[in-house]
Amino acid sequence: MNATTSEITSTKPGITRTLVNFILRRSGNVIRKRSVARWPWRITELALLLGASVIVAGCGGDGSGDSKDGSVLVVGMDLTYPPFEMLNPKGQPDGVSVRIAEGLAKYLGRDLKIENINFDGLIGALKTHKLDCVISSMSVNDKRKQSIDFSDPYLKTPLAMLVSKDSDVQSFDDLKKAGKKVVVRLGTTGEMFAQEVLPDTERAAPDSDTACVMEVVQGKVDAFIYDQLSIYQHSKKHPETTRAVLEPIRHEKWAIGLPKGEDELRQQINEFLKQQREAGAFEELADRYLKDEREMLKGLGVPFVFD
Repeated sequence: MNATTSEITSTKPGITRTLVNFILRRSGNVIRKRSVARWPWRITELALLLGASVIVAGCGGDGSGDSKDGSVLVVGMDLTYPPFEMLNPKGQPDGVSVRIAEGLAKYLGRDLKIENINFDGLIGALKTHKLDCVISSMSVNDKRKQSIDFSDPYLKTPLAMLVSKDSDVQSFDDLKKAGKKVVVRLGTTGEMFAQEVLPDTERAAPDSDTACVMEVVQGKVDAFIYDQLSIYQHSKKHPETTRAVLEPIRHEKWAIGLPKGEDELRQQINEFLKQQREAGAFEELADRYLKDEREMLKGLGVPFVFD
């Protein structure tokens, strides 16, 4: 995909509340004023009206020229990872990370361009300065820190396992037995973890969630190692053939990735994250996108991702 798939423009950041209300009435949208004041990134359209235009580019796009004058924030993410990064039924970006990106662009007073890039290509795009930052459920680790910088963490989630319904695997240690096979998504910390801790275990590394899950569904592997929230969601989608082993394997934290040396932008992002955390914005996102997951973790006695 090389062409822009969607482009939504807006008025400039100086738009008045009167003009906002006028545009909303003309477009047929009805939004209570209290919602406008309280939650600036509740829906894409409202964030745009308040000063950020969003361009969604395909994975072949080059965003290097879009942020040269500082007017556009180019954010990379893989829009195949619900409920954090995804496309809604209308083909528009949606999810926790999209809302965060919209809020960050507004905080910086810049328009927003989202580059839809496969996860294993995001770090390379940062290193070549095709992106200003990555907001794509990216875990912080020492290997990645050698290539890119990170903001303060904004979310924590452990690795867990999706196993075949009939598998004898009950815990991670079972994967160390002879003859076991695992699947991990290419470029993820699940892959890095398996390389480190299961060096003698046979493994496959497709580049999509769907391909990884199908390996388990079809009984080709014993387990898929991935983040706990995704494992829970995949087990719900395939209850007849899979089950989730949600006991944490390794605890991880997600942060926003940046090119090396962008210290001013990193400081601004950290200030934004702090402000949103104190304002309860992450709790709002959890209410909107992660209700089931929060109840699941509560039942396990595990702290919620934004706690």
